[in-house]
Amino acid sequence: MKIALITPAGARSRSGNRHTAVRWAAMLGSLGHSVRVSRVWDGRPADAMIALHARRSHASIAAFSKRHPGAPLVVVLTGTDLYRDIRTDRDAQVSLELAGRLVVLQDRGRRELAPRLRSKTRVIYQSAETHPSPQGKSRGFRIAVLGHLREEKDPFCAALALAHLGDLPDLEVIQLGAALSPAMRRDARRIARIEPRYRWLGNVPHAKALDWLAGSRLLVLSSRMEGGANVVCEAAAAGVPVIASRISGNVGMLGGDYPGYYRLGDERALARQIRRAALDPRYYARLKRLTAVRRRLFRPAAERAGLRKLLAELARPQARSSASRTGAKLRR
Repeated sequence: MKIALITPAGARSRSGNRHTAVRWAAMLGSLGHSVRVSRVWDGRPADAMIALHARRSHASIAAFSKRHPGAPLVVVLTGTDLYRDIRTDRDAQVSLELAGRLVVLQDRGRRELAPRLRSKTRVIYQSAETHPSPQGKSRGFRIAVLGHLREEKDPFCAALALAHLGDLPDLEVIQLGAALSPAMRRDARRIARIEPRYRWLGNVPHAKALDWLAGSRLLVLSSRMEGGANVVCEAAAAGVPVIASRISGNVGMLGGDYPGYYRLGDERALARQIRRAALDPRYYARLKRLTAVRRRLFRPAAERAGLRKLLAELARPQARSSASRTGAKLRR
């Protein structure tokens, strides 16, 4: 099958969407499919489309549906899709209707969709290969924060939490990711000037970011919205426990009973969890054990199997005819 895989992230991007697209292209290729990754569908022949991001990929989704009514069309929902755009943006809403299948990246994603859409929604967790640190763990208590600096990530919560942890000089926060606005760049530099335990290393290659993660004692995921953060998979594969904001996307990745959550946007609450992890060996061991338990969901073989099953479903005549009827109604 020839598959057009659409992602709004360009070839030079180091965003999560781009990593997902590249990984899925390789997995689909290993299943015998021919995959072409692009930002916008250019009309080249394709038997199926997989589009990441309902809103930002809408033009490609609509064009493919019009050109190939009833052909397999999958829309993968990101965090901004699930927790913002599908409520307010017409393009995102139409993309949901045109899709023969919707994919969410963690098991709470379905809850954000209208009941009538849930029957065509599938959960495929992202995956990560084991990536041990070549240098081993840091001597102090290093906390890693990975992700581009933008409002949706509440990127400086871990750095600001250090102000409430002055009695723990061995703590350090290493932040990796590009600043997506001048204001974010200024804030990162300002915090680094006044807090010697904080370092912002900017946009580094993915392999280098994984080295920093694997050498850390803790990952902090402070996001305001997440569709299903691949960095959680990478932390689990590296044996690094996670402290995360209590939002739906993070709970969907780590489980409802996971003890490492804090209230979104509350750096004091985050500081309390960091303190526990740094000083309470039993708590830290529990975080590490429960993160490891989730690792089975994040194995490449499981992700590949999910893609295989998804495409097998779409090859069935009833799936194609249902999508074709929906597309015809929207085009009237």
